[in-house]
Amino acid sequence: MHILVTGAAGMIGRKLTEALIARGTLQGQPITALTLVDVVAPTLPVGTPGAALAVDLADPAAGPALIETRPDVIFHLAAIVSGEAEAKTSMGYAVNLGGTVALCDAIVAQSDYCPRFVFTSSIAVFGTPLPDVIDDTFQPRPLTSYGTQKLMGEMLIDDLSRKGLMDGISLRFPTICIRPGKPNAAASGFYSSILREPLIGQEAVLPVPDTTRHWFASPRAAVGFLLHAAEMDLAPMGQSRALNLPGVDATVADEIAALERVAGPDATALIRHVPDETVAAIVGNWPRAFDPGRARSLGFEAEPDMDTIIRAHVEDELDGNIPVAKG
Repeated sequence: MHILVTGAAGMIGRKLTEALIARGTLQGQPITALTLVDVVAPTLPVGTPGAALAVDLADPAAGPALIETRPDVIFHLAAIVSGEAEAKTSMGYAVNLGGTVALCDAIVAQSDYCPRFVFTSSIAVFGTPLPDVIDDTFQPRPLTSYGTQKLMGEMLIDDLSRKGLMDGISLRFPTICIRPGKPNAAASGFYSSILREPLIGQEAVLPVPDTTRHWFASPRAAVGFLLHAAEMDLAPMGQSRALNLPGVDATVADEIAALERVAGPDATALIRHVPDETVAAIVGNWPRAFDPGRARSLGFEAEPDMDTIIRAHVEDELDGNIPVAKG
């Protein structure tokens, strides 16, 4: 079993790689090689068969070179994040759409080849006007470049899967929270930072009203989504291969209340409200809650509440310890 992971140097890519190595198998078969790629070379643990490559997917030669080895499963995570895709239009289309098209074209160019293709899409494919709760019948209509690029990728994967040229699935990820490490350029980054930084005694800036509602899942859940998508039977999905994934429906105020329950008032006191109209406008066009019955019926699961998401971060990233004192 040869597995290709694009975007492997990113947070989800690293965690997925760790999970694959720990498992040692996928689809009931031993993992014989991991090819990890990103714009900067990812880290391939010593003793793990495969390769770690610095690859720019916007380079037209990149897709054919990666697919030439005919990986059995492709996790396509590589992307320019939402805020950056909005600010840098050409770059966003080159990477988020062009990179996806190049990989798909390279797959089509191979004969007798039909890999499992797991594409990380986003709930940003939906734009206003939105219902309070989005069900599986609501049609996407993005109002950001990032959401548009992801939706175009979904449609390509649907079409090639319909033709039997790949066995693809698109996962509309909730906002992943709490993302460990340093903040990135995603417009949604504050959803993590208002929890992550206070947990280690640092100040965090909140750019939107605390009434802002959104849909969340943890990094643990994200890796679980990807592994399940790689192994499940896709035939019941028919020709519609995009899924709204389970998550937690919470306002910013709910996040802060959960933080206080887990870490105490000393943590929540570190959150400072500094309004940012640009960020508020972007996230204001995003979905608030879902009824993802189709994904749940297919075996996808996420956390039940925000408290569980915070505790997962404490366990996975802080060795179970909360540096700030609980008041």
